[in-house]
Amino acid sequence: MSHPLGTRPALVLLVVTLALVAAIASAQAPPAVPALPPPSETVVLPTAEYQIRVVPVVRGLSHPWGLAFRQNGEILVTERDTGTLRVIRDGQLVERPIPGVPEVFAESARAGLMDVAVHPDDDRVVYLTYSKVVERDGQRGSTVALARGRLDAGALTEVRDIFVANGFDRGIAASRLLFAPDGRLFMTVGGAYRFASTGDYAQDPGMHFGKLLRLNDDGTAPDDNPFIDDPDYLPEIYSMGHRNQLGLIFHPETGDLWATENGPQGGDELNIITRGANYGWPIASYSREYSGVPVSQTPWLADFESPELLWWPSIAPSGLTFYTGTDFPAWQGNLFVGSMMEGRMRHTGHLERIVFNPQRQEIARESLLVELKQRIRDVRQGPDGFLYVLTEEDDAVLLRIEPVHDHEQ
Repeated sequence: MSHPLGTRPALVLLVVTLALVAAIASAQAPPAVPALPPPSETVVLPTAEYQIRVVPVVRGLSHPWGLAFRQNGEILVTERDTGTLRVIRDGQLVERPIPGVPEVFAESARAGLMDVAVHPDDDRVVYLTYSKVVERDGQRGSTVALARGRLDAGALTEVRDIFVANGFDRGIAASRLLFAPDGRLFMTVGGAYRFASTGDYAQDPGMHFGKLLRLNDDGTAPDDNPFIDDPDYLPEIYSMGHRNQLGLIFHPETGDLWATENGPQGGDELNIITRGANYGWPIASYSREYSGVPVSQTPWLADFESPELLWWPSIAPSGLTFYTGTDFPAWQGNLFVGSMMEGRMRHTGHLERIVFNPQRQEIARESLLVELKQRIRDVRQGPDGFLYVLTEEDDAVLLRIEPVHDHEQ
């Protein structure tokens, strides 16, 4: 005889017990401490060599991801979760977002509108990476797409996808853009996560996830890419074996391409990218899973490129830039890396300064902006030579770092 509730009493008891345990645990757990508000006024902070003035350029951004400087002084900023492209003009955030942006998939904390870049020969031509809805075998998911449009009279026109990554996830793959001096466009496609069962994508030559791609400005594969003649590899692949790359920059002297890569716990990497190379994820890695279990049985194998620098504990590295300005002479040639959190602890984001010797070996490191306790999503050197820092919060801010002169101290 069936139970009137349509299920066995023991199962009902189990469900009720689990719900009660969860409720008790929730009641006993301390509430999450919200992030500190970003500075609303200029603050002066100490560093190892200088006093720096940290100027909030604009506030009120929602989880911004990337920024691009235009020759007319405007700054374009993407907002990941709202899928909007904003413009900062004359030091003010224009209230109306730029229309014409493609519809983005933003149902995940990692998905949405990501990076923005402008064409080096015509900064009215705008490139955007974003999470795009796709269907496979009747399942709805997303991948990463690259769209191109023309900025005309405050709106994006002629917008179309010029590249769509081969891959399928639930909105976890990140992307960063960088134009090379030769006019080619580098694009990262991350999302090779073990916890999401996409970790093996990084070693799959038929998938774009977990790869660094090299494209023409129309989204096609250049005919001199490393795997262009190998039918087993997608032609856009430039390097592989990556987990989730969030920063790209060319070294100002050597011309080498440097990239930051997020590990799960510890083992975040700074890599110098070699054409056609494999960086090992997840077969060889210094990282541990979020549970604490090592990702692999070996952190290093001779078949793979080794990282130039590792972070233990992890700092969730994001955007990066080399400083070449004149306002901070002691910082010349230093690398600045955004950190979203350190050691998996909330409110520990900062800006990291790394000093190298002529052989590209690290000799010093300093954490800046720790007092602000903000997640740092991107850092760029602006046309004015100052450092611009983009936080990643509900109420985010674009900051500018300026020197404090002797007569002001």
